[in-house]
Amino acid sequence: MKPEGTVDQESKELELMRGVSILELVLRVVAILGTLASAVAMGTTDQTLPFSTQTVLFQAQYDDIPTFRFFVITNAVVCGYLAISLPMAVYHVIRTGAAKSRALLIFLDATMLSVLTAGASAAAAIVYLAHKGNASANWLAICQQYEKFCERITGSLIGSFGSVLIFVLLIPLSGLILTRQQLLPRVI
Repeated sequence: MKPEGTVDQESKELELMRGVSILELVLRVVAILGTLASAVAMGTTDQTLPFSTQTVLFQAQYDDIPTFRFFVITNAVVCGYLAISLPMAVYHVIRTGAAKSRALLIFLDATMLSVLTAGASAAAAIVYLAHKGNASANWLAICQQYEKFCERITGSLIGSFGSVLIFVLLIPLSGLILTRQQLLPRVI
């Protein structure tokens, strides 16, 4: 028979792990919204200048730039992954002692963090060039002409980098729970 203080300590640990699991679930839902909003905002961005003629059309679309296509694809893939991982996150709320599935989720989260960071960073570099240009490469800033286009592509980066931050929080939180599980007896 276990001393009464140990049972109280174990139940407190389980409650703490369940609370962190609920936090992880909420963060995943927020990350889904961020990546989905970023993909939709970038994917629907286009602007035609008012002084276009019938023969010459001055138009900016996200798919004119391959980096922006990569951005939309990476956000869509990560959004899909997060949606697929939701049932596993719910499972972790119910069964706080599930170590193997949590370890798998940490590995997949780290992979998706890398993918999302690559897409967001590449798009951020192009957005910077759109705003500032590069005189030595003879690239002109286009944001003076295409203001609405630039506002949307800049705004779409917010959700993506917010989701990167969420992944940076999710991975250590899952690791914390995994470490705590190793410290508790195998009755969970």
